[in-house]
Amino acid sequence: MGEKVVAGQLELSDRRYYRGKLRQCLTGLERLLAEKRFDRPKNLLGLEIELNLVGPDGMPKMMNGQVLERIASRDFQTELAMFNLEVNIAPHRLGGRVFDRLAEELRTSLAYAHRKANEVDAGIMMIGILPTLDRDDLVSSNLSDVDRYTLLNDQIVAARGEDFTLDIDGVERLSCTSKSIAPEAACTSVQLHLQVTPARFADVWNAAQAIAAAQVAIGANSPFLFGRELWRESRPPLFTQSTDTRPPELQAQGVRPRTWFGERWISSAYDLFEENLRYYPPLLPICDDEDPLSVLDEGGVPKLGELVLHNGTVYRWNRPVYGIADGVPHLRVENRVLPAGPTVTDVIANAAFYYGVVRALADESRPVWTRLPFEAAAANFDAACRYGIDARLQWPRHGRFGGTAEVDAVHLVRDELLPLAEAGLDAWGVEPADRDLYLGVIEERCRRRTNGASWQSATFHRALEKGLSREAALAATTRRYSELMHLGEPVHTWPVGLPEPVPLG
Repeated sequence: MGEKVVAGQLELSDRRYYRGKLRQCLTGLERLLAEKRFDRPKNLLGLEIELNLVGPDGMPKMMNGQVLERIASRDFQTELAMFNLEVNIAPHRLGGRVFDRLAEELRTSLAYAHRKANEVDAGIMMIGILPTLDRDDLVSSNLSDVDRYTLLNDQIVAARGEDFTLDIDGVERLSCTSKSIAPEAACTSVQLHLQVTPARFADVWNAAQAIAAAQVAIGANSPFLFGRELWRESRPPLFTQSTDTRPPELQAQGVRPRTWFGERWISSAYDLFEENLRYYPPLLPICDDEDPLSVLDEGGVPKLGELVLHNGTVYRWNRPVYGIADGVPHLRVENRVLPAGPTVTDVIANAAFYYGVVRALADESRPVWTRLPFEAAAANFDAACRYGIDARLQWPRHGRFGGTAEVDAVHLVRDELLPLAEAGLDAWGVEPADRDLYLGVIEERCRRRTNGASWQSATFHRALEKGLSREAALAATTRRYSELMHLGEPVHTWPVGLPEPVPLG
């Protein structure tokens, strides 16, 4: 939800008027689709990464304003809390050595930001959830000093009408409450964008939903929160609960949460925007002066500002995006399932796997989503978040008997999805050297059954065995992670445990 929002008093009539504007925007989108006004295929990808600011002790540093002032680049922006930043990499055309170029740009940007953060005794960390975060860090007073975050927090709190309940039962159990949406800021992710034509949108979105579980299983990197070891990828349950506008009574009635996987395969991008209006009351009923239908009547391209803003407050793991570039409208699928990190190589390997598999599955004559019940895809996602690299997933059987079978996530990825990813990257025109390097990282993670979450957990337990307290073990694990992250070798090569101290003398 990166739109510029100015906080102000919202009147009761604002929501009614805004709802009317939303309907006009939806009609405008329908007309744009019917009139085939969207951009031609450009094979464009985009990348955003949310980051943490930490001190030399591994603790969060609440100083994104000071760090951003020193970075002084439009590529870096605030995020929800004062210990968060976001870096945006400019769109690239899929093909050639695109992944090596992305990796180089990302390394350069992060190294520069890290140097600037060092000037104020802080550093940059890519990790799904910072293990050293404490409940006192995630309070409303630590939200970034930006109007849109203040207003969003106020509106979600008002809609809920009571404290937020965080209850995640994993390796250990966390049960606590929060008076604000600040715990959401613990979740730092990678967002992968793919510009698609309207005709291709549904196939790409369905494919992204089908493989979301596999992405999480091999890329999990968020096993800790508030000192507890929870799910291997704890971001989804945390994000869902910390943005939940539903009190228990509405949950019992089956009202949908604002963060959700979805409930069906789609046939058009329109389906998702229409669901947003049908199911979700507006949180930020802020209108602009545009009359989208008049703009269309005059041959122009409407911004659909209300639709875009509302879409930004419905947190799908694969989100539809409407945008305008050079005066021409386009659609993107925004994939939001992956945690940040551990290294640039790991992030780019995750991206290569995603773009390759999505392309191959969307091109299939008998798509996987015609053989996999949506409920199974949703259950797969939960299983992958809970168990990470050790998850077992439902997947369509080969052969004439059909149906689904349960399979180890690593076997599914290694035996079926990696060959698809290879074919998909070939179809995009990606150079074999890029393809083999980054898909090789995914293959090695599967072979060693290692990802960021498994490394964090194993290293934490080794620290406990050495006699460290839980708090000290989490801090030591975080410092070691930061050191290895900046060295840059992919996580499957990281030695488990803390380095032995060098003897003096």
